[in-house]
Amino acid sequence: MKVIAKTGNDELATVYIAQSESGKLLEFVESVPPPFTLYEKWVLIISTLYGCPIKCRFCDAGSYYSGKPTKDELLFQIDYLIKNRFGGESVPSKKFKIQFSRMGEPSFNPAVLEALQEIPSRYNAPGFYPSLSTIAPNGTDEFFEELLQIKNKYYKNKFQFQFSIHSTDLAQRNWLIPVKTWNFDKMANFGEKFHKDHQQKVTLNFALADNTIVEPGILLNYFNPDNFLIKTTPVNPTFNAQKNNLDSSISKSSKHNVIIDSLKNAGYEVIVSIGDLTENEIGSNCGQHVMNFLGNKLKIENSYTFPIQKYSI
Repeated sequence: MKVIAKTGNDELATVYIAQSESGKLLEFVESVPPPFTLYEKWVLIISTLYGCPIKCRFCDAGSYYSGKPTKDELLFQIDYLIKNRFGGESVPSKKFKIQFSRMGEPSFNPAVLEALQEIPSRYNAPGFYPSLSTIAPNGTDEFFEELLQIKNKYYKNKFQFQFSIHSTDLAQRNWLIPVKTWNFDKMANFGEKFHKDHQQKVTLNFALADNTIVEPGILLNYFNPDNFLIKTTPVNPTFNAQKNNLDSSISKSSKHNVIIDSLKNAGYEVIVSIGDLTENEIGSNCGQHVMNFLGNKLKIENSYTFPIQKYSI
């Protein structure tokens, strides 16, 4: 595997595109989230699949799917970024997070589990903690049971686990995420086990669009605020979000504030995660930079055009 292109800003976020020996492409990201410095917090976001078969309505990673990276191809993304920044296997950042959430649903690739087991002995990184975000597809029970064992053995209180919920309305969620997933009861049961003896609460993520349905009462039926917190993020300006008329409610502060207040009143800790808007220009959170690199132009009804980035190597 080799890196063939990059774009972005070293002081904020940089997107890299790598090509496998068989010609498959994936993208991965490094980020220094404001207001932190590199030595305070450094975040890597790696791809767990070549594209994604799910085709969520707001994500461009589903534009194609061509298989699963091996453990070595997963670790290549991490090796490259660490060596590029620090020259070896040591990471001096006080907080060093690796998110398994760029391209692909991680539970579809068992190599993610292999990589998680190797990372602690592979790098000298005292501040390291992993982050895994999932829609919890049906048929992935074995993956998550092994993940729980790995967390308990290697990471204890240093593992950030997130369910991507996006809506409390079943019909709307099924439209946003067009595959069969665990129901809320099953998510809650697993989340309770994951949180047991674990200081960090399990996250329920909502990428809020203008018409997103979020009912705190429904969440309270399943997710105990003592064990679960809520994170809201914008719907980023991807091709598919624009195509499906999914405008971010975070840009409509009054509606967003009503949702936040209702969740807080229900007893939930709420994190509002809004990145630097420059990241939208970089494309560090757009979901699929490979398509831009290839020069494919997606035709959508409102003629929205995502800015083509200038790549270098």
